[in-house]
Amino acid sequence: MRRRSTLKEVAAALDLSVATVSRALGGYEDIAAETRRRVAEKARELGYVPNMAGRMLVSGRSGFVGLVLPIRGPNFVDSFLGEFVTGLGEGLVAKGVDLMIATASAGQSELDVLKHLVQSGRADGVVLTRIAEDDERVKFLIERRFPFVAHGRIADDGASYSWLDTDGKGAFRTALSRLYALGHRHVGLVSIEERMNFRHDREEGLESAAAEAGDPAVRLSIVRAPRFDEAAHRAQIRGMLSAEDRPTAIIGLIDELALMVMREAEAMGLAIPRDLSVIGFDNVPAAAFATPGLTTFDQATHERARESAGMLIRLIEGEEKGPLSSLKVPRFIERGSHGPAPRHARPRIRQI
Repeated sequence: MRRRSTLKEVAAALDLSVATVSRALGGYEDIAAETRRRVAEKARELGYVPNMAGRMLVSGRSGFVGLVLPIRGPNFVDSFLGEFVTGLGEGLVAKGVDLMIATASAGQSELDVLKHLVQSGRADGVVLTRIAEDDERVKFLIERRFPFVAHGRIADDGASYSWLDTDGKGAFRTALSRLYALGHRHVGLVSIEERMNFRHDREEGLESAAAEAGDPAVRLSIVRAPRFDEAAHRAQIRGMLSAEDRPTAIIGLIDELALMVMREAEAMGLAIPRDLSVIGFDNVPAAAFATPGLTTFDQATHERARESAGMLIRLIEGEEKGPLSSLKVPRFIERGSHGPAPRHARPRIRQI
């Protein structure tokens, strides 16, 4: 059996230092791309395989970043989370770190899975997603002083931790302002029941924009259902669309809900945007392929996930001492699902 080559032999074959070869194989961007390519090629040629146990003994680190994903139903991840995980993995690999996904099955506490991940020493840091207003995961990691980055924020502005978020409050203010300029005075919102902080921010942005319009004709109708209960959401949407005085525009808290509004409206005989304008948030791939295309806000999920990876690696490496924060402004994507408020007689609703 062929003897496995050592890092020192790879370095000698290329006339490079062991440190340079190690960083090149780790994907560190301070090493020139051509050098990284040459090192990877020579390592393959010589049959070099990194000794992870040795790396852990020397550095005291596992080389992994953890992410806990709850399993809900047959779909492991939704469109948003799938894009986020892809971006996060790419960002970590570029820094020579691997992503470890730990799953929380139905009925299992995400906090318990997170605690096991941290206490077992299998991860050097973690990334949190879908942050609740009062999130026990954030509190646990702050108390442990464990490196982590939250994609989102808790309601407590005084808490000290690293986060990256999107200005949902500003986006929903923009959404109402755009609709108001197009003549819409009755706007609906399809939201979720869970007390997630992104829900709070987006609803607050919508409500504050309505109040600041200074127009007594402006009204909001808000319906909520459990995040992953499609049947409940569909029932709420049908009820809103069947109302005698239904909204002329509906905003989905996320694209999935906005696309559901479009499907239900079409089934009831409503034309979009002639009879009803619809706006979403996230710019998931399906938004561009809907008919008509869904107007939405793009929070650059893939890029934000990569940035989260970079922030976390800086914390793990000790390059940053204090908490890091980054608030991004989402981009308004105008497509065909929104337009002027209807001025014609209300069309007859098809009962389904």
